Amino acid sequence: MNGSEKEERYAVGIDLEGLLVRFALVSEKGNVLYSGKLSLGRNVPREVTLSVLHTAIHTTLKRAKELGKTVLGIGIGTPGIVYNGVVLGGADNINGWKNIFLHSIFSKAFNLPVFVDNDANVMGFGEVAYGAARGNSDVVFLLVGTGIGGAVVIDGKLFSGFRNRGAELGHITINYKGVDCNCGGRGCLEAYASTEALIRQYIQKTGRKDAGIDGHYIVQKYHERETAAVQCIHEHTRYLGHGVASMINIFAPEKVVIGGGISDAGSFYIDLIEQAAFEYAMPDCTPNTEVVAAGLGNQAGCLGAASLVFKG
Repeated sequence: MNGSEKEERYAVGIDLEGLLVRFALVSEKGNVLYSGKLSLGRNVPREVTLSVLHTAIHTTLKRAKELGKTVLGIGIGTPGIVYNGVVLGGADNINGWKNIFLHSIFSKAFNLPVFVDNDANVMGFGEVAYGAARGNSDVVFLLVGTGIGGAVVIDGKLFSGFRNRGAELGHITINYKGVDCNCGGRGCLEAYASTEALIRQYIQKTGRKDAGIDGHYIVQKYHERETAAVQCIHEHTRYLGHGVASMINIFAPEKVVIGGGISDAGSFYIDLIEQAAFEYAMPDCTPNTEVVAAGLGNQAGCLGAASLVFKG
């Protein structure tokens, strides 16, 4: 390597999901040199979850050493409210996942800098660093799944409100007399526009209760022009568009990135959301905004977690 070249930097990216831990060795340019995943049992004690995280990190660091790569640090994306490297709570899908000092535990275990943030924040930041919003400084990311998570990036920095308790984009109210939400509120965007809400509406319309009904199944039926599926998808995307419009009015982002499994349904899905969003949003707020599908797939969490390390 000559003096004008800069040695590339590397980080461990960890993505803790409900029943899965994904891990990767990532270069600063976003190249994944090594990746894998470990399963978590349902409702396992938190000590088991911590042990699996430790194994994932150890395995990745071992591979980095074999490849001759020096690791700068460890990034972790986790469900829940995170403040100063501590999971305060809010991760109902992981047993006992409250008051978990992830930064302290793993910085001591591996003698490396550790960066921890909420999983949706991390995925959104990954899309800004390496994915569909690369090169953009002002971005809203929506993760549409069983619930709706989100991230807001302003001037290239994650915005989470005071003590990281804000940016709960799935819980903006779109109907104050609406249906109950899992958060304890009523009329939240999540209660109307999540994949779970889409499935619930489809079952109500069709009377079917097949175990195989999920978002992709409904999209397939949409393409077959089944009346119930068409109605449900149109209503689902209009609800999402309604929520996105509010976010455009508040943040005027360059891009709104839609993530989650259903976001890869096809361009028609994103187009329907964008059409509804631009219909509801203030025209003066929309000229520079584009609604796009996420680009990193199931690597978003690991890439985003690694990018926390590079950002420092």
